[in-house]
Amino acid sequence: MWKQSKSPQSGFTLVELAIVLVIIGLILAAVLKGQEMVTNAKVKSVVNDLKGISVAYYAYQDLYKTIPGDDAAAANHAGTGALAGNGDGLITGAYNDAATPPATESQYFWQHTRMAGFLTGTATAGSALPSNNSVGGILGVQGGTTAAAVYGMTGPVVCASNVPWKIAQAADTALDDGDSTTGSVRAGAAGVTATATGTSAAYGPGVAIPATEGLHTLCMKI
Repeated sequence: MWKQSKSPQSGFTLVELAIVLVIIGLILAAVLKGQEMVTNAKVKSVVNDLKGISVAYYAYQDLYKTIPGDDAAAANHAGTGALAGNGDGLITGAYNDAATPPATESQYFWQHTRMAGFLTGTATAGSALPSNNSVGGILGVQGGTTAAAVYGMTGPVVCASNVPWKIAQAADTALDDGDSTTGSVRAGAAGVTATATGTSAAYGPGVAIPATEGLHTLCMKI
């Protein structure tokens, strides 16, 4: 009777295990680096959104000596069909106003700057909707007053809604001081999609990273 010989058990050697672990480490590092690059790209896009509106605002003001949206002679500057503001030096209306036809100076802003060629997008006498920002929210302008400040800021501001916490803080750090309650860039608390008169400790010194980051409205003084 033949005896069945036992074959040696196969398995990974320490060298093979080390190689597998190294490969897994490289893959994880590549994934994390890719996520970081995507986040950085979104931060730069949000920063460019805010800066772009500020540039258009001052370019229009420099050329026509009046504020876009508030321009009382808009038809002469931006073209036939441009609705006139009241010329009081303040942009009235909320940054996310989207009535058709345009009903507030915050909408006239888009009409004036687009029809004058400072910004791209559709603008007619009957339609001038705010733009979308780089993270899918609304991009618009608003005027803060002493009685109705925008996160504690007065004067014209540009706001972007639905900005994730991490991107909002990084954009604030790139443009200002990284604190949602101070400086020229401020933000509303998670879940707040409209502007508020008071400041909000959404991020900054002493503010812990929230378990659920949420979305914020980020505003920059123009």
